[in-house]
Amino acid sequence: MKLKKLVLPLVGLAAVTTLAACSNSKSTGTSSNPSSIQTSVTEDTTITFWHAMTGSSLKTLEKMTKDFEAAHPKIHVKLESQSSYPSLQAKLTSTMQSPKNLPTLTQAYPGWLYNASKSDMLVDQANFLSNSEIGISGDESIQPPLLKGAQLDGKQYGIPFNKSTEVLYYNKTLLDEYGIKVPTTKDELKEAAQKVWKKSNHTIVGAGFDSLNNYYSISMKDSGKEFNKELDFTGSESQSTINYYFNGIKEGYFRIAGSDQYLNAPFDSKKLAFFVGSSVGESYLNKGIDFEYGVAARPSKNNVQQGTDIYMFSSADKNQQTAAYLYEKFLVSTKEQVYWATQTGYMPVTNAGLTAKEYTESKTSKVPAIIEKTTKHLFPLPIADNSDAAYSQLTASMQAILSNPKGNLDDLMDAQAKQLKSVWNQ
Repeated sequence: MKLKKLVLPLVGLAAVTTLAACSNSKSTGTSSNPSSIQTSVTEDTTITFWHAMTGSSLKTLEKMTKDFEAAHPKIHVKLESQSSYPSLQAKLTSTMQSPKNLPTLTQAYPGWLYNASKSDMLVDQANFLSNSEIGISGDESIQPPLLKGAQLDGKQYGIPFNKSTEVLYYNKTLLDEYGIKVPTTKDELKEAAQKVWKKSNHTIVGAGFDSLNNYYSISMKDSGKEFNKELDFTGSESQSTINYYFNGIKEGYFRIAGSDQYLNAPFDSKKLAFFVGSSVGESYLNKGIDFEYGVAARPSKNNVQQGTDIYMFSSADKNQQTAAYLYEKFLVSTKEQVYWATQTGYMPVTNAGLTAKEYTESKTSKVPAIIEKTTKHLFPLPIADNSDAAYSQLTASMQAILSNPKGNLDDLMDAQAKQLKSVWNQ
């Protein structure tokens, strides 16, 4: 573990340094030389940050922002909540038709801004990250897989912020009663789910996955395949991935969320023994449940990174760009990330934050103790033309297949392969 902490920061710094060398000053509004960027803000500067945080996450962000402004009295941050991710995406899409009305910064998934990156609307932030004076390095380095996930066409347009991944939730009381070990692989999860289904006389479903597109893409990644336009949805690896879940539903020991939307409700009511869901989802478990629950690493080699990054628009002037970067740097510092994680359930994005005792020894959450184990092989989803729409369609396609366990799997997959192809080619 010590070796990992020493090596990863160097990899992260090398990554942003390499990106800086390749940056295009014309399209980013910054110099291609990391040492020539503006490193301080000496006059009153106001920046605007569009986001989708609500509830405790919003309160935490507001406190962090006030602390930043206290430390940087020349910089004023206008937080503008769009109330939800769909609303934020819709406003970004419409406002990009008039770039001068865009904010300085926005929270976003990279797929939302793919076209913006092609239209020179974003700032490549690699030069800021690798600058000798205000860059990020050492133990403060952001985890390399998260940095990669915030890239578009190899440029570091985004800085990771509110990130999560998937974990396995389980009913520890039930597993102890049935003498079942916590599964660490898909095969073990299937076996454990079958045992629960049998031992409960078919009254408790064994397991399920909250996110069907994540289930598919992670399983395919474990099989050596990426979810992209070239993927054969009817190929052997895809058939194996879908058949695993399909047969489990047909035989009763697996289920999907369906009308429940998420699986925490049947889990809380002891109708489900395991479920794979977001690491942030722990906060949605019913605190009044009368059994002990546990959290374990997702039973797979690979795991997907979730959550949004912060992007900077090139319509901002030099002062605003530097002010915006300094604000981002503050938000992703280890101290602030540990505070953010303990207050919201998101995971720290820095190497040091991920292993900080204040985080891993949390008294209020069981996720921090296992998060490093389940993030050893994080991967971002491919970003390309129509990839965002295709990933949404993947959920609908998996839902259509798994909701029809009495149907012919080959016919169901053929039909959904056509749907996916249509979305990729739209």
